[in-house]
Amino acid sequence: MANNQKTVMIVEDEPDAAELFAEMMRVSGYRVLKSHASAPAIRLIAQEKPDVVILDIMMPDISGLEILGYMRRESNLMKIPVVVVSAKSLPSDVRAGLDAGASIYLTKPVGFVDLQNAVERALKDS
Repeated sequence: MANNQKTVMIVEDEPDAAELFAEMMRVSGYRVLKSHASAPAIRLIAQEKPDVVILDIMMPDISGLEILGYMRRESNLMKIPVVVVSAKSLPSDVRAGLDAGASIYLTKPVGFVDLQNAVERALKDS
């Protein structure tokens, strides 16, 4: 039943953080895809249709909120749950992320258990 493995897409411009999240997800048994920039991330999400996306808001090219908006407009992507992981921690930032369609909004630094729980919850609710 290896095909039952869920895929997590990590969109994070900071390579160390991306690898840390990737490792957390691999340990939890997920297949991991990573992108350090928004444009390739959008292509990869459309192509692979991951089960869940872990998304940073502050990206160098296109903001994570714009990726989220794009996903929520595309009929084949709109149901994919998105866990936002961002250094932006003001209530207005969190609200903006949730309003844009994030399933869950976590602020950095994010621990293993919090990320694992958020991904599991996002998958369960989707």
